[in-house]
Formats: sequence, C-alpha cells, structure tokens
Amino acid sequence: MTVPEFRQQDHDQLVAGLVRALAAATPDVAPQVVRTHISTVILAGPFVYKLKQPVRLPFLDFSTRAQRRFFCEEELRINRRTAPQLYLDVLPVTGTVEVPAIDGAGEPVDWLLRMRRFDSKGEFKALAAAGRLRADHVDQLACHLAEFHQRLAPVAPAAAPARDAWHWAAASLDAIAGHPARPASCPLHEVAALRAALGALFAQQAPLIAQRRAGGFVREGHGDLHLGNIVAWQGQVMAFDAIEFDADLRNIDIVNDVAFTFMDLQAAGLPALAWRFINTWAERTGDYEGLVLLRAHAAYRAIVRAMVALLSGGDTAGFATYWSLALCLAQPPATPRLVLTMGLSGSGKSTVAQILADQLGAVRVRSDTERKRLHGLQPTDRPAPEAGLYARDATLRTYARLAALAETLLAAGLPVIVDAAFLRQDEREAMRQLAGRLGVPFSLVQCVASGSTMLARITARAQAGADPSDANAEVLALQQRVQEPVPGDWAPWVHVIVNDGSLGELEGTLGALVAGWRAA
Repeated sequence: MTVPEFRQQDHDQLVAGLVRALAAATPDVAPQVVRTHISTVILAGPFVYKLKQPVRLPFLDFSTRAQRRFFCEEELRINRRTAPQLYLDVLPVTGTVEVPAIDGAGEPVDWLLRMRRFDSKGEFKALAAAGRLRADHVDQLACHLAEFHQRLAPVAPAAAPARDAWHWAAASLDAIAGHPARPASCPLHEVAALRAALGALFAQQAPLIAQRRAGGFVREGHGDLHLGNIVAWQGQVMAFDAIEFDADLRNIDIVNDVAFTFMDLQAAGLPALAWRFINTWAERTGDYEGLVLLRAHAAYRAIVRAMVALLSGGDTAGFATYWSLALCLAQPPATPRLVLTMGLSGSGKSTVAQILADQLGAVRVRSDTERKRLHGLQPTDRPAPEAGLYARDATLRTYARLAALAETLLAAGLPVIVDAAFLRQDEREAMRQLAGRLGVPFSLVQCVASGSTMLARITARAQAGADPSDANAEVLALQQRVQEPVPGDWAPWVHVIVNDGSLGELEGTLGALVAGWRAA
C-alpha cells in the first residue's frame, strides 16, 4: 500500500510521536527538540535523530518523501567524509504519524538521519565564546581539512557550478539591501560601495579563478565551515553538517571552503588563530598560490553570515560584526611587508616565524617544507643522504621557490614571512631586491641562542619526529662554520632576537616588533 504524502502538520504530529516513543525508551532523560526552517532534530539518549521538514523553498525541495530520503542519504554520504564517528545511518520511520516507529516493519512514512550525540560545548563556536579555543585546536582542524581537501577528486570544469562565489555574494548583498530590518548603520550607499569593491576584486581575480577551475581546485568540499559546524570530540577535531541541499554550494574552490573558517575566527575576535589556521592548512596542502583568493572569498563569507544574522531577526550585534568585517576584507589591503627569519638550526626561527605570522597577519613559507615538497616528500619524511636534498642545486631550487611564492603573495597584498636559515648573504640579498622591486617594506629577523640551547632543541625535535627539519648536531656544526655575517650596512633592516627565554617573553618581544612595523 502506498503511504500518502503529508504536510507540515503531519510532520509535527510525527515528531511528537517520535518524542513520546524515545521518551519511553530513555525515561531518565527527556528528549529535546530543536527546529530550524528546514529540519527538526530530536536529541534523545546517546543519539540525534534528524528529519527534513516537508518544505519547498527557492533553494531546496524537501516536499516529497523521496526527496527527504535522498537528502538524508546525501547528508550521510558527504558528512561521513569528515565525521564518520558522528554520522551513523539513515533509517525509515514506519507505523503512522501518530504512533511512529524507527526502523520498524511496514512502509516508511518518512526517513531520518541518525547521528551520535556530542556535547555542544565542544563546538568551536562555544569554545571561542568561552575563551577556550586553543592553537592546537586550530592546528588539528587545519590538518583535518587539508587531508580532506587533498583526497577529494576534482570536479570536471564542465561540471563546475555556473553560480560562483561572486553570484552568491551579490545575491546576499541584494537581500541585505532589500530587507526592511536592515539597520540604519548599514545605509544603501555602503551596500553599493561594498558591492562595487568586491565585484572589482572578483573581476580582477577571474583569470586565476578560471585557471584553478581548470587545474582541479574545484572539489566537492564542505561548503559551510563556520565555527558552529566544527567540534572537538573525544580528542579529535572534525567538521560536520556540510551542505547537502545544493551541490553548487559545496562544489567550490578549496580556498573558498577554508575562507569561511578563516573569516569566522576573525569575526570571533581571534585573528591570530585565523592566520595560524590558514598557514597550517597551506603548509599541509602546498596551495599557497590559492591564498591570493583568500580575501575576496572571506569577504563573501562574511556577507553571507551578515545576511543570515539579519534574516534570523534580532541578531544586530552579529550583523554588525560580520558586516564591518566584510567591509574591511573587501578594501585594498595596506602595503604588505616581506620579513625573513634567519638563524642556525635550533635558534628558534620557525617558532619566531609562526608567532610573527600570527601577530602580523601574514603567510609563512618555510624552507624545510618546500624543499621536501620539491622532491615529492612529506614534511616529516627523512630522506637518505644520497637523495640530494641538501646539495647546492637543491638549495638554489628551494630558495627560488620561496622567492616565487613570496612574490605572488606580496603582489596580492598579503604580508609574507619567509622561514629559512639564510646562511648566505646572496640568499638574503635576493629577497631584499625582491622587496625593493615590489616596493614593499623589508625586514630581517635574526634569531640567536646559546650553543647548548640550540643543541638541546635539535635533540628534542629529532626525538619527537614531528618537525620537518632534518637538522642534527653535525648539521649545526656545519652551519656554524659556513654562516656568512650580515653586512653592517643592513642595520636598518635587521632585528636581532635573543631566543633563550620563555615563550611568553618571546611573544612580548615580537608583539612590540610588529607594533612598531604597523606604526611606521
């Protein structure tokens, strides 16, 4: 017998029946119901049961049982890629709307997605609000998403969505402009100015966007990587709740995907973590060239979140935060700076580079990682001596790669920290000339530490095995013999950092240095 379709009131009855049934099965804890405009979620015991509401909207169609089953299965498929521990199965709801059963006998009256329940206090949004979101959280997330993006198959250029990020940004701006509750602090002329600025930026980047589409950087990603869709659970960080209802919103450039998280960390008042996240992701994927698109796509994501805050009603603070961030991101950036970190192995130059990148809001490119990437190796692979990674020609290729990346990123208005030993003056001079040619400020941060400190750091690093550096005591001794001094006439560009103290002291010293650069 064919079960008839039902309307919203039938859905409401079905939810009430499921709540009664689940309450009887778990009498110690009453089920909770959470509704959105497209879904109903029942939290009961160790599980979450998610049903699609029988609605047809301009951007989705859940109006038939077949459609609701399809999108439950799509939601399961796409989210098991990043959170298989949370997404369990799709089950039929049988019986009647008044007395339903989950996965019982008979014809389904509807379908639901079953998930494992987790503590919402572990969501990144909650952690950020509580001041408990840490650097290791964003490092784990960046590695999680880098691995996810790298294993995705490219979307064929002919199958790539016609509606791109600029389409959705423009549509969101139109919605904001036409909304009766648009605040007076967001006048129409400001909306028009933002539209013009962001439209010009996307037009300028159109050739690169097309090149990346042809090059396989458009993939079936997540599509909705704001902080509320990322959770730290049982020692792991994972993304969940990817967009299932419109493939165009997840078949996107991978930089567009991570731009959402980058933007939302900034909106949460955590710019240092935002830059740490994007640097870790870029170092893992190698997609530094894609960061040229970061600012435009982060602005688009801020506009969407501002629109959501406006449409949801009452979230004036949220709208103001996202709107002001969108305005900032769409404007031409200040003149970027090229910074080199120089020093012997164990002098702490990579730690210095990381802190500078976080505090300055810069992209860090690291010689240890790029050297191995040029040889097809992973960052923590340990090459045999005969591999030739540290021969002179390999070093020349590595520094040429660092210079090329720096030029691309600086030309896009992104500050750059180049993390390398820079033992030879010709290596430093080539970078100084690059800065001069591009008309950007140049700085050399020289890291020094005692011999015993450097040796202890190298030993500890080798034992941990998690760092890209292959340096050992013999390498340090060689570096000490061959290092060329910095010429005296470089004094205006050089900042010597004695890196023998605590991390807190180092952060304070570098914070003062960055403040000085900004004030200059």
